[in-house]
Parts: sequence; C-alpha cells; structure tokens
Amino acid sequence: MNLSFSNFLGEMIKNPVLIIITILINSLIFFNGWSDVPNALTTSVTTRSITPNKGIFLAGVFNFLGIFVMAIFGTNVAETIYKIVNFGNNTNDALLALCAALVAIVLWSLVTWILGIPTSQNHALVASLTGSAIAINNGFKGISLEQWKKVLFGLVMATIIGFFFGFIISKIIRKLCSNFDKEQAGPFFKRTQLLGDMAMIFMNGFQDGQKLLALLIMGVLLGNGISSVDNFTMPFWMLFMCATVMTLGTCIGAKKIIKSVGMKMTNVETYQGTAADIASFSCMIVATLLGVPESSNQTKTAAMMGVSAEKRFSSVNWGIAKNIILTWIITFPGCGVLGFLITKIALKIF
Repeated sequence: MNLSFSNFLGEMIKNPVLIIITILINSLIFFNGWSDVPNALTTSVTTRSITPNKGIFLAGVFNFLGIFVMAIFGTNVAETIYKIVNFGNNTNDALLALCAALVAIVLWSLVTWILGIPTSQNHALVASLTGSAIAINNGFKGISLEQWKKVLFGLVMATIIGFFFGFIISKIIRKLCSNFDKEQAGPFFKRTQLLGDMAMIFMNGFQDGQKLLALLIMGVLLGNGISSVDNFTMPFWMLFMCATVMTLGTCIGAKKIIKSVGMKMTNVETYQGTAADIASFSCMIVATLLGVPESSNQTKTAAMMGVSAEKRFSSVNWGIAKNIILTWIITFPGCGVLGFLITKIALKIF
C-alpha cells in the first residue's frame, strides 16, 4: 500500500470522510501535546528546577525527537492499537465507525480539559474504538482479547507499579543521600530531575505518536478499501505532521495542566522528582518494548503520588488524586458508550 503524501491527498479528494478523520486525528494529537506532555513536566516545574516557559520549550523539542526516533526502533505499540478492533469488511461503514470513535475521543478530551483534569487519552482511544467496533458488529466479535490484555496490563503497570516504583525509589534515594548536605545535593537533583522529565516527554512522543498515527494509517487503508494488513511503516510526512501538531499543542496549552497536577495534587522535593521520573520512565520503557499501550500521563501521576506518600501520606492531596483516578476509571465505560452511540447514529444517518 502506497502511503506517500501525494497518494494520501488523492484519497482525501476521493473520500471526504478521510478529510474528517485527518482533522480529528490532528485534533487528538494537538490535545495530547496540550495535556499529556505538560503532565510529564510537572515535577521539574513544581520543584523550581526550570521555569514553565523554558520547560515547555524543551518539552516540545524532546517530544518532537521521540516521534521521529520511534519510527527507527519499531512500531509495536501502533500495531497493538491497529489490531485491537476489527470494523468488518465493509470499508465504507468501517470508515464511519472510525470517524465516530475519533469524535468520541475529541469530545471526551475537550470536556476533561475544561475541568482541568489530565485524562488519559490512551484509555479514551481504546475505549472509543471498542465501543465503535461493538456498534458496527452488533457484538464483541470485532474485539481482540489478546490486544485488550496488553491494555489492561498497561493499566496495572501504570497505576500500581508506577506508584510503588515511585515509593521504593524515593525511599532508596533518601536513604543513600541521608548524610549529604541538602543544599549541596539540591543542584544535582534539579539537573537529574530535569533530565528525567525530558526522558519522559521523549517517551510520550515515542508511545503516543505511534497510537495516533496508527489511527491515521487505519483511515488511509480503509479509504483504499483495505480492511486489514499484517504490518506497516510510517512515512516521513506523517511523522513530521504528528510532531509539529503535538509540539504546537504543548506550547499553547501546557500551563493549565501543570498547575492542576504539579501544584495542587502534591508538593515534591527535587530528589522525589528524580525518583518519580526514574519510576515512570522505567514503566514506559518496559511497556514500549512489550508493545503495551501505556499512558505517560497516568504513569507519571501515579509515580508522583508514590514518592509523596513515601515521605508522608498527608503530603498527597488525596481529594484531587481521587478525582484524577476516578476520571481514569470512568473513561473506559464513558468513552466506550460515547463511541458506541455516535457510531450507531452515524450508520443510521449515512
């Protein structure tokens, strides 16, 4: 299948639904840069290791790099997203179902952003695709249980393992550095923490770039009458588009999420920020190697709660933490039902 830019433009002219899908996917990429990327930056800003404006600039650079490096090392996560549902052999209806799923994700992302809650686009993506697949197939036959197991594993890894990794690594660092002068150790941890945040942002581009571009490739293939392929490669123009739009989203909308997560949920010291970054980055690396879609947003937030709880459980604003976790939980049924309903409506109308 030819995925060149000229062929893509030709397909959009022939199939207007593909134009809508492209707009929606770019909206999701923009929202990802708006919400998920700044969430990875919160520890450095909270501990005053970097100013918000400088942090946002560096975040854009590392996110951009992550998307391009991803194409070199493989697209396991993209293939998991691509194979998680099957919309059937009627490619015209399948395009409508994909379009409906994307509308559901955009609406969900918009509402949670207005509320200032860093929702997991990873969860919303999987849930809406599943809801749309159930709607078009009138049942669960289009759902891949094998790929769903990876999603659930990623959910457990991000929340539970992220929290306990943060807790344990923070304790280890505090024990190892107990005899060091706090003023002398501070600058070192500020540098390591900033480096850790940039590594997490790099992994966000590496992971989320794959997920979102997998949807665009799905749309292009369906527009060409192809319901499934075994593997695919991502052309340069797709990578450049994704990196540019995501970076733009980060530059425009980052401060709201940084304030919500980094400055309200918990206060962390520089060594705790370093521990949170090591914990979340470790989870993301393992997930990516296994082809597991994982939310950098969720992983980093869980790790931040873990490092704060290690020092004092009262250091965490459990009210805000509870609201964030509740949002993660309701995303699956909420976005799934939304994807289902919008798909049913689209199939009735068109």
